[in-house]
Amino acid sequence: MLRQAIIEKNVVIANYRGHTREMCPHMIGKKNNRTQALLYQFAGGSDSGLKPDGSPSNWRCLRIGELSQVSVRKSAGEWHTASNYSTIQTCVGEVDVKIDGM
Repeated sequence: MLRQAIIEKNVVIANYRGHTREMCPHMIGKKNNRTQALLYQFAGGSDSGLKPDGSPSNWRCLRIGELSQVSVRKSAGEWHTASNYSTIQTCVGEVDVKIDGM
């Protein structure tokens, strides 16, 4: 589901560590034999809080196995990211899929 959301640039809504989060997934893969994803959170809850949309502080590296109540919403042009997005990151070691065109 997350993989397809990346390919289609759709929004993911999921519960993670007690918070419902709305996020745009940018990358999924493995690190240390765990499936992880790099997502940009633009709405919902978070222990660390959210900065305004577009802030470089809203990146989340989440363990896929800890997500629950996952759903995907067509983005209809509603894609959220930050200017500091880079394929050079520490969240995902072995990339399965990442967004194109960035």
